[in-house]
Amino acid sequence: MKNKTKEFFQKQPNAKLKIKELARKLDANTAKKYAELKEAIYFLTKDDFLVRRGKRIEKVKSGLKKLVGVFQLSKEGTYAFVILKKSKLSDIFIPEKHFGLAFHGDTVEVKLLKNKQGKNLEGEVVKIIERKNDKIIGTLVKRKKLFFVEPKEKSIQRNIFINDEDLNGAKVGDLVEVTDIFLSHRSSHPEGIIGANFGAAGSFKAEIASIAKEFEFEVDFPSQVEKELESISSEIEKEEIANRIDLREENIFTIDPADAKDFDDAVSVKKLENGNLSVGIHIADVSHYVTHNSKIYEEALKRGTSVYLVGKVIPMLPEKLSNNLCSLVPNKDRLAYSVILEFDSKIKVVNYQIKKSIINSKRRFTYEEVQEIIESGKGEFLEEITQLNIIAKHLRNERSKAGSINFSRPEIKFELDENGKPIAVNIKTMKESNQLIEELMLLANRIVAGHFNKGDRKIQKPFVYRIHDKPDETKLFEFVQFVKSLGYKFNSTSKNLSKEFQQLLVEAEGTKEEAVLNEIAIRTMAKAVYSPKNIGHYGLGFPNYSHFTSPIRRFPDLIVHLLTYNYLENNDNHLYSLDELNEICEHTSLQERNAVSAERLSIKLKQMEFLKDKLGNDFEGIISGVTNFGLFIEVSENLAEGLVRMSDLDDDYYEFDEKNYSIIGRRTKRIFRLGDKVTVKLIRVDEEKREVDFLIVE
Repeated sequence: MKNKTKEFFQKQPNAKLKIKELARKLDANTAKKYAELKEAIYFLTKDDFLVRRGKRIEKVKSGLKKLVGVFQLSKEGTYAFVILKKSKLSDIFIPEKHFGLAFHGDTVEVKLLKNKQGKNLEGEVVKIIERKNDKIIGTLVKRKKLFFVEPKEKSIQRNIFINDEDLNGAKVGDLVEVTDIFLSHRSSHPEGIIGANFGAAGSFKAEIASIAKEFEFEVDFPSQVEKELESISSEIEKEEIANRIDLREENIFTIDPADAKDFDDAVSVKKLENGNLSVGIHIADVSHYVTHNSKIYEEALKRGTSVYLVGKVIPMLPEKLSNNLCSLVPNKDRLAYSVILEFDSKIKVVNYQIKKSIINSKRRFTYEEVQEIIESGKGEFLEEITQLNIIAKHLRNERSKAGSINFSRPEIKFELDENGKPIAVNIKTMKESNQLIEELMLLANRIVAGHFNKGDRKIQKPFVYRIHDKPDETKLFEFVQFVKSLGYKFNSTSKNLSKEFQQLLVEAEGTKEEAVLNEIAIRTMAKAVYSPKNIGHYGLGFPNYSHFTSPIRRFPDLIVHLLTYNYLENNDNHLYSLDELNEICEHTSLQERNAVSAERLSIKLKQMEFLKDKLGNDFEGIISGVTNFGLFIEVSENLAEGLVRMSDLDDDYYEFDEKNYSIIGRRTKRIFRLGDKVTVKLIRVDEEKREVDFLIVE
């Protein structure tokens, strides 16, 4: 079909036809032939033999030099520039009438129109090479008798016309996704069809769907995954039990947040005959159910992580696994991967084993319940919880002494009504019960990573590590200068810089500078990522560190489980090459960043929804950011963030002091510095633009 289509246009180089017209000429009217024709056109377009102009297809004219660049729309939306790639020519000015089908950020091909003396080259968009967004999310509106979609992304600035027959049941006010966007000769507006309807704009369902689409996270699982799930039995075979250590009689329990839906870690402790303590850290054995290269595996790799939006989880694994078979729920036999450690009387690890196991959790605790037991000295499993807490506190102290940095960053929890509307915002605090689990998980991750990183580095097996590099020297220098301006000491030439960071944060604890020093220290740090190349974890101060303890919600943990079992049971068989692990690490690191961004946006939108009926109210806050256009304020009671614009500081003319994270009044010398406490009045909440504005209250 490709050759047939090419031959037709070579014989009729001036032909301009719609696909259906071309199908009739090429006798491609059956469904199969028509699909083949569309595929042929796609590849011939990729090969620059054909070009689409609206709904019509024509042959690319030879002899023209291709000019390719990025389409950048002006704020006014009335003109644009194409920033050329691999060209010595200047940017090309594009008037509105020659935008074609281009949107902001698209990679396009342009044709020069004219060259006016002393002005930019002027051109016309003739082809979309690559879409920044091939699907656009927006609100369906009606103008007179016509339907349009107003894009949520403000940089697009062009409404998309929708024919009545392409509404697909959407109503005015619904948040929708537009697909198959094209430019018709009948209109200056791009046209499209409604591909998905998320419900009423502003509703909880629409908000979640919109965030998922914005960051390209799929909410539903493909049919192939659902089909594969059907073949997974909920019964554990006797042969499988026989191949594992049986820990079902031991006092194993979970400690999680009150609203947790899946439980991928459990703990236990018992006294050995020699007087030492045996501590078990039991992790859900997801790798038993999600085997290498299965459809479920492929989908989990694509997702990379679970995404925790406010009031909604987009899971990495289907619910049958994440909330059922793999979840270490109480009083159910479950397959696990256990790291079992022996501690001597000095709370030093003297022995360990990493074994597949079968467990039966005896109790599901919340953090609050365990904290109550710790504080009151009463409750179920008191002896076990007390012993584990003593071990956890010792591990934390040892980490801190070695320079492991314990950042203090408050988190928030929303109370939602049945419609997903926030009715209260609470700030979560880390207590001993949280730290108990955190320290044991950190230890398990260290043990597993260290097990495969011994001896000669040249013969080490390919593995996945969680690594964290040293701070950038420029950022470190700026941090040191800022710290000194606040009256603190920091030895940037120390051989143990992480210890310097930790000592500084301990010194600042409880002071007015605590929040800002934590925030700037975090900004100074590099980002932790996954990598098969082990450089250690700078922030934690660990030479060997991996992620082993959350395979239900993180794909790298699943890979580590697969690798661990493979190496322990079959040393000569490598599941993955180094190149494959590199690709997996890069992808999952990117997905993790996307998930964090989606989660932050979800929180921000809920905070805005919570604030919108509180206009005119005063709030206590902290300056959380300083820029040349204003001050970012974080409200202390709910951690919502908004902006005090420089233009609204009308008592003086303020100048931005970037090095000292402050602005200074030219006449009054009044200083607003990062971390300062201020009182602000809420004056504007714009959910569409995702902006909150405050005024400083004198």
